[in-house]
Amino acid sequence: MQAGILAAAGIIVRIIGILYRSPLVAIIGDEGNGYYSTAYTIYTIILLISTNGIPSAVSKIVAGLMAKKQYRNAHKILMGAFCYVIIAGGLGSAACFLFADKIVGASSAVVLKVFTPTIFLSGLLGVFRGYFQAHGSMVQTSVSQIMEQIANALVSIGAAILFMSFVKDADASTQAIYGAMGSAVGTGVGVLTALLFMLAVYGANNKMFKRRRERDHNKEDLTYSQVFKMIFTMVTPVILSTCIYNMSSATNLEIYCQIVEKVKGYTEAQATTFYGLYSGKANPITNIPIAFAAAMSSAIIPTISGTFEKGNMEETRQKVGDAIKTTMLISIPAAVGLGVLAKQVVFILYPQPATLDTVAKLLQILAISVVFYGLSTLTNGILQGSGYVNKPVIHASVSLVIQTLVLVGLLLFTPLDIYALALAAVCYSFCMCVLNGISIRKKLRYKQEVMRTFIIPAVAALIMGVVVFFTYAGMNFVMVSLGMLEKGTMHWGMNCVCLMPSILIAVIVYFVLIIKFGAVSRTELTAMPKGRSLVRVAEKLHLL
Repeated sequence: MQAGILAAAGIIVRIIGILYRSPLVAIIGDEGNGYYSTAYTIYTIILLISTNGIPSAVSKIVAGLMAKKQYRNAHKILMGAFCYVIIAGGLGSAACFLFADKIVGASSAVVLKVFTPTIFLSGLLGVFRGYFQAHGSMVQTSVSQIMEQIANALVSIGAAILFMSFVKDADASTQAIYGAMGSAVGTGVGVLTALLFMLAVYGANNKMFKRRRERDHNKEDLTYSQVFKMIFTMVTPVILSTCIYNMSSATNLEIYCQIVEKVKGYTEAQATTFYGLYSGKANPITNIPIAFAAAMSSAIIPTISGTFEKGNMEETRQKVGDAIKTTMLISIPAAVGLGVLAKQVVFILYPQPATLDTVAKLLQILAISVVFYGLSTLTNGILQGSGYVNKPVIHASVSLVIQTLVLVGLLLFTPLDIYALALAAVCYSFCMCVLNGISIRKKLRYKQEVMRTFIIPAVAALIMGVVVFFTYAGMNFVMVSLGMLEKGTMHWGMNCVCLMPSILIAVIVYFVLIIKFGAVSRTELTAMPKGRSLVRVAEKLHLL
């Protein structure tokens, strides 16, 4: 249920992100979007290295202490984590500002410097989120994420318009840079908004936290040297694994720009613009279904940490199985749906005709990675929650080497260019899945159930894909026959009219099939978010 709450928030956040990116790109253009995407990729890496692993680390350590009712020690971890992010976040912010010109091109460097304060604020925000997640409550994190994204959307668009008005008489590239800077300001304001909200929530609960510490009669008080040792021991592998896990984006950016500019003769503006299509348009769409896996990962870390600390391996394995199955029930049909309706989905969000086909093809390739990224994100959380925090580091490193070799080969010896980035992402996520799965099987003695977790959902999703393809095609044919749409063309309004019912029918078909084929039992359906409502619907349809 907590994973469902966090997943719902994650999906809402990503939908808001996509919706505001569409008018923002229209304002700053594909070139401005490319500068922003390039700077954002490096900002993300610096954030990962400095503070971004802190929510998972705090969540795991505090959850383990709370399972033993050591509330004073849990509070010490919170204070120690704040000290950690103040130092690490400060260093990360300084590095971002001082070395921006050496990390990215001059145009993107200006945008990267605007992200500097956001790195520091994100660390503080991450500590609060991890602390509340350790208490088994995802509501605070969920609300803060939604508030962050709303503020980000509003300020990004407003600041982009304002900044571009300062240079309205300048050339197009200068206007694009200033527009990207405005978008970066929006990111910072969003993080600040979420941090203020979390501060208010913590203040409202402070008396309860204090009473609990006063009633704690545990005699094993941690010293602050032990606290910092625990934090470094846990945070360092989490940050390394998360960093390497996401380092593929920065690595791919650097390799892509170097090869297409120096070998294939692209200009910096051309290379950046094409990268923006991949990173700023196609990739965010696939992040919507992956949000569920990320939420499940965040929710399962404190849960598994608690059962693992108590030595209850049977319950730990049961929770692992439930989490993997639930994630696959959503990731597999999402991947098929995005693959089948890629062009239609892109046209709604980014209706620029010049780049429509390119972004749609990128999305079709990336749709495959939805399943692999969903599973690898979840299994990262499982390994971290079980105490095997070094395993994701090793697996991410191996996967990064493999995908880098694949990307270089594709860029040098094929004409794929920007599509090579999407194929490399698929390769990376697949390698992570395989390596994580092997470790979970060995370390937890976990045996993966295959038929009801993978095969039946895949078959149901493929049937759903066929149905949704012919549903959309049939409605489009009717529109053309009635003279409402010219044959061979796309109209935004008519596309929406055909797409929305097609998606609704796809959801119904998939829901019916997974129950009829036996992928989900009554008990499992009840345990899912809004499970009782789903059971009632299934009973009315005579599926159960």
